Amino acid sequence: MTAREFERRAAQRRQADSPADRETELNHFRVLSFADWCALNAISLATGRRILASGQGPIVTRLSARRIGITVGNNARWQQSRAQIA
Repeated sequence: MTAREFERRAAQRRQADSPADRETELNHFRVLSFADWCALNAISLATGRRILASGQGPIVTRLSARRIGITVGNNARWQQSRAQIA
């Protein structure tokens, strides 16, 4: 292997996504149950229902006819939209 090829391969390895980066990226698609979402945000189930009913909550993923969930990514975007500078 020439020095030039060695440097090229080393650069490719540095550019490749690490497994931790891929795990973090996939985590954004993980769906939280409604109860888990409420617990994560430290709100009661009743408050969670009120937030979603108001139309000001995160994007909801319908899991079945009677079950809903919120992806980790949608929760993060919703939390960012609620952030205020003091």
